[in-house]
Amino acid sequence: MTLQNIPLFQAMGAKMSYLDTKQGVIAQNIANADTPDYRAHELTKVDFGSMLREVSGRYNVKMEATAPGHLSSNNDPANPRNLKSRMTYEVAPAGNSVIIEEQMVNATKNTMDYNLVTNLMRKNVSMYMTALGKQQ
Repeated sequence: MTLQNIPLFQAMGAKMSYLDTKQGVIAQNIANADTPDYRAHELTKVDFGSMLREVSGRYNVKMEATAPGHLSSNNDPANPRNLKSRMTYEVAPAGNSVIIEEQMVNATKNTMDYNLVTNLMRKNVSMYMTALGKQQ
């Protein structure tokens, strides 16, 4: 059995692939910031909420209080937050819709997400190595 067969690592690999593609789209937007009539592109957002609902329904994931001092939660695990995002667009006189500041923020968020997934993967590999009795 390899790490690629473990669903957690498959999910992290898919997320890293998505983030890699997203970084390419952001770089393309920045490269075309001065191109007349260029429209900024975005990847179709992955609906992680529906993915979580599917997994939650299949595995019945719930927070459980096992001791009197534990906190309880009445929240729906399939919908941890209700987020509303505000989308604003500007178009330059030349018809270009790339906003450099927005693209830089997107690039930074993307880098942070990629680093998070990389660290999670590193920690999980470390746990497997420890469980197998091998030191890194």
